[in-house]
Amino acid sequence: MTRSPFFPKFSDLPAELPIFPLAGAVVMPGVQLPLNIFEPRYLNLVFDALASDHLLGMIQPTSETMLDEIPALHRIGCAGRITSYSETSDGRIILVLTGICRFQIKREIEARQGYRRTAVDWERFAADCHDNAETIADRAGFLTSLKSYCKLRGVEVPWNDIEKMADADLTNLLCAHLPLSPEDKQALIETISTGERAALMRGLLDMASASSMRVAEHRH
Repeated sequence: MTRSPFFPKFSDLPAELPIFPLAGAVVMPGVQLPLNIFEPRYLNLVFDALASDHLLGMIQPTSETMLDEIPALHRIGCAGRITSYSETSDGRIILVLTGICRFQIKREIEARQGYRRTAVDWERFAADCHDNAETIADRAGFLTSLKSYCKLRGVEVPWNDIEKMADADLTNLLCAHLPLSPEDKQALIETISTGERAALMRGLLDMASASSMRVAEHRH
């Protein structure tokens, strides 16, 4: 991943971060996430972010409290920078968030204009802000598992692009965009190294593929 000159340096990341809690919506360093913003409190969040450093944190609510008015939050999320923005005639904002660095919530602080804010710690994920040359131990085996999963689940993947991607960029992209459960995505977000993330992801893909094959067998 080549970092944009508009991205903040690690030392310039803020101590406080507005957050957008949303199950299943995950951004990772270097990965783009499109968002459709329409709730007034999150419109306020976007306007405030655009007026400051363009940063907001994506975080998942815990599964037990997902439907609560104020759900509990997982401790690990990822900050993104608003890199594309447009307004619609019906009062929505369509934006693209590009992942910058993961964070750990230290505590929740006073809300502002309806949206939640947190004090955060970045140290555990400092490597997110630097070029990552880590590799997957068995890339060929990983891609075999990925292809089996995508075929069984009907997931369309640009394989020519995938083949050219660096291992760290590949695992980050898949973490954000594969149709995995919120719980699986959270487990992947919390891994530190590319190798650890790839090993966990391959295990999840193989389990999902095996489950799909059992379902298919029962239908015949």
